Formats: sequence, structure tokens, C-alpha cells
Amino acid sequence: MEDVTELAGQVTELSYALDTFYFLVMGVLVMWMAAGFTMLESGLIRAKNTAEILTKNVGLYSIAAIMYMLCGYSIMYPGGFEGGIFQSLSTFGSGLLGSTDNAAADVIASGGETYYSSLADFFFQVVFVATAMSIVSGAVAERMKLWSFFLFAIVMTGVIYPVQGFWKWGGGFLDAAGFLDFAGSGVVHLAGATAALAGVLLLGARKGKYGPDGQVNAIPGCNLPLATLGTLILWFGWFGFNGGSELKVSNVGEANAVALVFVNTNMAAAGGLVFALILARLRFGKADLTMVLNGALAGLVAITAEPLTPSPIVATLIGGVGGLIVVLSIIALDKLKIDDPVGAISVHGAAGIWGLLAVPITNDEASLLAQLLGLASIFVWVFLTSLLVWFVIRKTVGIRVDEQQEYEGVDLSECGLEAYPEFTRSE
Repeated sequence: MEDVTELAGQVTELSYALDTFYFLVMGVLVMWMAAGFTMLESGLIRAKNTAEILTKNVGLYSIAAIMYMLCGYSIMYPGGFEGGIFQSLSTFGSGLLGSTDNAAADVIASGGETYYSSLADFFFQVVFVATAMSIVSGAVAERMKLWSFFLFAIVMTGVIYPVQGFWKWGGGFLDAAGFLDFAGSGVVHLAGATAALAGVLLLGARKGKYGPDGQVNAIPGCNLPLATLGTLILWFGWFGFNGGSELKVSNVGEANAVALVFVNTNMAAAGGLVFALILARLRFGKADLTMVLNGALAGLVAITAEPLTPSPIVATLIGGVGGLIVVLSIIALDKLKIDDPVGAISVHGAAGIWGLLAVPITNDEASLLAQLLGLASIFVWVFLTSLLVWFVIRKTVGIRVDEQQEYEGVDLSECGLEAYPEFTRSE
């Protein structure tokens, strides 16, 4: 009997080690998405603003990690407040400040209920909050003050994102209401896009983007090969984003589930790209590369809400619809004179909404009403709080560089150097 107990304990420890290792590797893949966002945004903006966008992306990742450690994690996962709207203030600020983790005896005694390291969970969650903040970076590019962006990043990653994350993933009222969001079409992508929208509305468009009589002037990016590489890196990292959200891989059922998530994630991206390619050809007469890249990303965002229940062909179609939506959304935002240099609001917002609404198509446990409640709650909370924070920053330190600095490029005014000194010239 003792031998059987000892063997069961060893199996539990082995499963714990495997799931923890898997969780950490998936987190590393999501962290690699930071490189994808950086390259994508750098390629889709003008050369004179490149060093600043690079600084933004490495800076926001670091800010997100620190703020989530200090307070964000404890806000999002307080424990004992299931079904609520705000967690107890008694846990505020009691984030992951130590380095202790689960003891072997406790893991074995849990009977497999504790199946990965708490530190691994923190790491996986922190790269998600950084992803949400990365969405904001591209939308406000080329005209926002760097330090104003960092100020917003502190509040977004430390408070705004964790509160709505708690509503679903921390056991809050959205989870109790039956809202489903497997890996974050709403919690991550819609939240990031909504914060970006609030900022863009207060920030205004880039000089020369819109002319009289509804004229839209294209402002081409400086490095489309880099943007394409960034998209492929994001595609690669998304396997960790969705695959890691299965949380474990140590038995046959979970391993098969992870495999299906990987396949569906890949097929949705492919569907989004092809559908966007076709629509761009029909709408513009050309195979617009920027629309194609955003189509792939829109497909990935769309399938993120539910990558486990669709078949691969249905996942392809869900991603394909996302690809159509992102093209139409980018056109619509330009007509409304909402200037988003990289299409982030459309990719992560419009496609994120579609992903949430598509969940009931394949998941019998999903309710359309609960999905609507979830997306409305996330949008209202993030938009109003972000608008308030952006407004306070604008009234205090300002959010937009002056006209001359924008003309010369924010690389010089914000960073004091140029990413491509051989190809840019200040006048």
C-alpha cells in the first residue's frame, strides 16, 4: 500500500513539473510577442519615429511586469471574492513580492488540484497584461509624448486591466454570469483596443492624415519587411497565448486539447489572412500587404475567445470573418477620422468583439446574452477609466508633442537620436 501511495505521489510530482515547464514555455512564447509588436509597429510607422516606438515597447513591457507584481496580480486574483465586482482592499498591494512557491507535500496532498507553480502562473499572466498595453502603443504612434504614454501604462497595467481581468478570470461577476473568453479576445484584446481608442480620441490625428471633404491621405510605413516579420512572430507567439491558456498538458485529454488549440489558432490566422487578401483585392484592386498582415492578426484575435470547441474548418471561417471585419473596420475608422497608424483598434477591438460573439456558434455552454454582457462591461470600464486617465495626463503634462516636433519626428524630441540616421533628415 505504501508503494502505491509513493508511486501516486511521484506521478503527481512529475505531472506538476511537466505542467509547470509547459506553462513557463508558453509564457516565454507570449513574451516573444513583445518583439512581434515592436517590429510590426516599427515597420508601419515613418522612419523618423522608430526609435521612440522601440523605446515605448521595451519600456511598457518592463512597466507592466513591475506594476503587475506590485498590485495588478493581487487585484486580478485575490481569491475568496468570487462573483464580485471589486476585490477586497485587504489584498490590494499584496502581490507577488516574495519568492516562495508550492511545497511538494502540499502538491501531493492536493491530489493533483495544484498542478503548476504559482510563480509560473504569475509569469504567464504578466506577459498577457503587457500584450494588452502593447496594443495601445501602435494606435497612438507618431504624435504622443513618450512619458505621457508611460504614465498611462502604469495605471493601465496596475489597475485598469487587472480589475476587468478579475471579473472573468479571477472569479468575478462576469465569470459567474457565464461569460466565456478562453484566452482573452475580450479581457486582453478588446481591453487594449478600448484603451487605445480613448487615447486616440483625445490625441487627434497625425498632421496631414485627413484632408477636406473626407479625404484620407495614406502615410506609408518605412519598413514593410520588418512589419511582415513582426506579424509572423506574433503568429508564432500566439501558440503560447492560446495553447498556454489550456493551463496543463500532462494527460491524454489535455494533450489532445492543446493540439486542437494549436491547430485552430493556426487555421484562424490563415483564414483571416486569405479573406482579408481577397477583400483588399476586390475593394482596392491591389493585394494591400498591410491589410493582409492585419487580416492574419484579426483571425488570431477572433479565435482567441474559443479555440477549443470549433473544428479546424470552422476555426478557419471564424478567422476569415475576422479578416473581413478588420478591413472594413480600418476603412470605417478612417472615414470617422480616427487615426490609427497600425490598425490596432480594428485588429484587436473589432475582431475581438467578433471573437466573443462567435463563441456560442461552437460552444453549447455559451450564452449570447452573457457574451454581450461581457464585452459591454469590458468596453465601458476600460473606455471610461482610460478616458479619465488620458484626460488628467493631457491637462497636467500634456499628451501630444508640438507641431514642429511631430514634423521632425518624435525620435529627436523624445529620444535624442534616430533609428535610421542615414535615411532621415531634420529640417
